[in-house]
Amino acid sequence: MSGPILAKDIMTTRLVTLSPEMDVFDAIGLLLKHRISGAPVIDRNGKLLGMFSEKCSMSALVEAAYNQLPTTEVFAFMDTNFRTVTEDTDLLTIAHIFKDSPFRRLPVLRDDQIIGQISRRDVLRAAHKLTAVASGQESGLLYLSSLVGRDEAPIA
Repeated sequence: MSGPILAKDIMTTRLVTLSPEMDVFDAIGLLLKHRISGAPVIDRNGKLLGMFSEKCSMSALVEAAYNQLPTTEVFAFMDTNFRTVTEDTDLLTIAHIFKDSPFRRLPVLRDDQIIGQISRRDVLRAAHKLTAVASGQESGLLYLSSLVGRDEAPIA
């Protein structure tokens, strides 16, 4: 292995993105069409404003059923509480973020512009490939534990 696995090594770069003024039901259609559970919401300049997910979609559906919606724009339902990483964030730091938070995806930013996204599945896939490198060892998990000492943990 030639160094740590970084976000740029495992991120998805072909993203489905949404605009804040997009109709929420059109956004739900895009999620379904692309078989994804969420997508970043960006403005005209590519700045990340929020995330729109299946959970956000549930809020829109409930609001539509019980209340007259003042708007059906994605902006009103997107989640603005999200974490991001940079392209140089290492795999174990990303795994810690996913372990300690409810987030299912992390936008990858460079100079405040979204350049990719990492899902929990991307981290698992990378870790699985990494343990395959250690074939012949007693356990791939033991191999993973040898990559970083306790005093070097990326997040305390």
